[in-house]
Amino acid sequence: MNVLIVVDMQNDFIDGALGTKEAKEIVPKAAEKIKSFDGRVIATRDTHEENYLDTQEGRKLPVKHCIRGTAGWEIRSEIQELIRELPMDKLTFGCLDLGNALQKYNEWQEKIESVTLIGLCTDICVISNAMIVKAALPETRVIVDASCCAGVTPESHKQALEAMKVCQIEVVGE
Repeated sequence: MNVLIVVDMQNDFIDGALGTKEAKEIVPKAAEKIKSFDGRVIATRDTHEENYLDTQEGRKLPVKHCIRGTAGWEIRSEIQELIRELPMDKLTFGCLDLGNALQKYNEWQEKIESVTLIGLCTDICVISNAMIVKAALPETRVIVDASCCAGVTPESHKQALEAMKVCQIEVVGE
């Protein structure tokens, strides 16, 4: 079994509050990756409440984004329509529930051969979730497709990819 994790492909990260040109550019590539992927596809969704600015993250990044129930919180429509499972809401950069679910599935259901991650932002949530997956499944290939990821800046995207390589996460599509 192969798993594709689609990290936070939400409107606020594409062309909303924290959107970038690079994020807009990967949407068609990400959609094509999902369409052609042979395996299970799981999406994560960054989820904040109205009190976001009162949280530690909100104090360090004072830009309201991905507020539950808003248009910015929604996964981009052309991505969402390709995903069969409900997204996993996550309240912070990394999703411990994702690591736990993959670990249980690998032990009790079917052996996971590889986990590939795509999405936004490479340097915050993609790297955080790649590290969680690597910790949860240390003997499983963990792959990041750089062509389907974008960072806060092109420079921080590249730095995150290099950091993941050091942690034995395969980076493809550079």
